[in-house]
Amino acid sequence: MSKLDAANAMTTMTKGWIGAIRRIPSPNCDDRPEGQAVSLIVIHAISLPPAQFGGDSIERLFTNTLDPGVHPYFAAIRSLRVSAHFLIRRDGELIQFVSCDKRAWHAGISCWQGRQRCNDFSIGIELEGCDDIPFEDKQYDRLIGLIKLIRAHYPVAALAGHADIAPERKTDPGPCFAWQRLAVEGIPPRITA
Repeated sequence: MSKLDAANAMTTMTKGWIGAIRRIPSPNCDDRPEGQAVSLIVIHAISLPPAQFGGDSIERLFTNTLDPGVHPYFAAIRSLRVSAHFLIRRDGELIQFVSCDKRAWHAGISCWQGRQRCNDFSIGIELEGCDDIPFEDKQYDRLIGLIKLIRAHYPVAALAGHADIAPERKTDPGPCFAWQRLAVEGIPPRITA
């Protein structure tokens, strides 16, 4: 894909799907509650196995095809049914798993500003990474463009980390995530409570 084609792919959205980016549809989604507007973007970090990057294990987790025999950690998570709307790889590749019009199963038991069930009103973006390794510049560049595109189509009021909406269960995207890089781009503020 040329740079121009890549730029054009990030400017269009139809029925919650972004242009010509790679799609791997996940079965781990359903309809949002009727009348529920998207008002929050939740930033996550994921690596499978933990702190290892590359390969197709994340895609397999989100499509319920993860082989528990490949790594000991996978046996413990093989029954999970999770997904996110998007994954941004270490090299900046953007993959979409769920239409933004649908509810992806990314937040789990969660609460934001007194509202339970954050999956109902949020879009989940996973960054390939972990708590204690800095994210790549290409990931921030792609994330900023993605957030701007989402905001052009949905009434997003704020961002939060997974740890902000599920603090007793989650720590991602972790202390290495540079929230200030989003703030200088005019991205809505991170709200933690």
